[in-house]
Amino acid sequence: MITRTLELLRDSPDRAYFEPVVQRLRALREGTDPMLRDFLSPDEPLFIARAPGRLDVMGGIADYSGSLVLQLPLDVATTAVLQARDDPTIDIVSLRSTGPMRFTIALEELLRGELRDPNRLRERLAARENDRWAAYVVGIVHACLVREGAEVAPSHGFRLLIQSEVPEGKGVSSSAAIEVACLSVVARRYGLDLSGERIAAASQWAENHVAGAPCGIMDQMTSACGRRDRLLRLRCQPGTIEGQILIPEGFRFYGIDSGIRHAVTGSDYGSVRTAAFMGYRIIADLAGLPASLDASNVREVDERWHGYLANLSPVELESQFVARLPERMTGAAFLERYRGITDTVTQVRPERTYAVRQSTVHPVYENARVEKFTELLGALRDGARDAAREMGALMLESHASYGACGLGSDGTDRLVELVRATGSERGLFGAKITGGGSGGTVAVFGTEDAEPLVREIAARYEAEGGRAAQLFMRSGPGADELGIVKLGAGWGGESEG
Repeated sequence: MITRTLELLRDSPDRAYFEPVVQRLRALREGTDPMLRDFLSPDEPLFIARAPGRLDVMGGIADYSGSLVLQLPLDVATTAVLQARDDPTIDIVSLRSTGPMRFTIALEELLRGELRDPNRLRERLAARENDRWAAYVVGIVHACLVREGAEVAPSHGFRLLIQSEVPEGKGVSSSAAIEVACLSVVARRYGLDLSGERIAAASQWAENHVAGAPCGIMDQMTSACGRRDRLLRLRCQPGTIEGQILIPEGFRFYGIDSGIRHAVTGSDYGSVRTAAFMGYRIIADLAGLPASLDASNVREVDERWHGYLANLSPVELESQFVARLPERMTGAAFLERYRGITDTVTQVRPERTYAVRQSTVHPVYENARVEKFTELLGALRDGARDAAREMGALMLESHASYGACGLGSDGTDRLVELVRATGSERGLFGAKITGGGSGGTVAVFGTEDAEPLVREIAARYEAEGGRAAQLFMRSGPGADELGIVKLGAGWGGESEG
């Protein structure tokens, strides 16, 4: 992460991303809430990082199966403001629409106490309803100081102020934006020089193992490493950036929120992910791959697909395995025969029944769809305008596959149908549900001139169902693209420059 002072941004368009943050900080200093007014000292420097939400254009839930994904950073973002303190305390305030929330913990507890064990930390935070929100932040502190590890255990803490404009439960990854923004400034505070990729991986670890959400890597990688107006081409094996694809001139990706809240910690997403790993385990067994039980997980010796379902081709799947996959299977029956799965963040529950076949099929076909979509992007950039219709058709196929997995919703289905009915002749080519599914946001592919149509669809959807449909219309920079801004002592006074 590059650290820059605000003065250096005077003639840069990046200044527009940070100047509102400085204005909000000064407003807090003049406010009536004594806790917020006195939380950050105007006599000590501040470090500020900004990390965006993301629009899942293609790939979605196939990321945990090793798929290629295409992701767009949005212009809505979370900002994290850090100020060092001399005593060994971590003090966190999150500014929320319902009011500020505060969490304080001694640095000693994380570094040398029982909470050094991430399992104990997760249990502690989950047991206290008012502290659950803090798991995403404390988790990244743990990842930074314990997992990444400073050379010398720090003895001084910090204050951290968080404000997010990325809406929660909309499928645009508010959690990743918080994690990446916070980890960026925490790493800077303790002198850890972490690349965007390492920040993303540590953030995912924190979400998986402290917050307890079994997300894949694409959200954090996009928030950390995404580029404005470019699609992040990411191979999730486990997280290799293959390029930043400039969106062809004259075309755009839009997001329309369905107003239906979802969460990746919900049972639908978790059961589909678990079922996909069950399918991989069955396929590996059918292929004769050796396996051993290691604690609660199975370890495969897999030189054929390297542990990723997405490395199977659709032809290979159809000709050798799909007919031998159970459509549905109880966890008890699976465990009796196969003992476990290779996933380290989910577990097969004996009492549940899993839709194994469709959950296994989806990532194999989705990876093939994303590969084709990427080829068509290149053709579109080279002037093949018909490629846009094929890209739209692939998005519709992806949406239908989500639904077959049980991750659809009436609201997202209706939005996709409204886009489809508007048609490519008017500049809208396709749409699909995003992220973990079961509600959330729909990604729409169209021309730049189609923005009024997207707004009309959102308004019609609102009128039909009474749900507010928030729009995501612009791309923004990832955290690594902007770097970290430093405000010197005296930031509470007149504006610099």
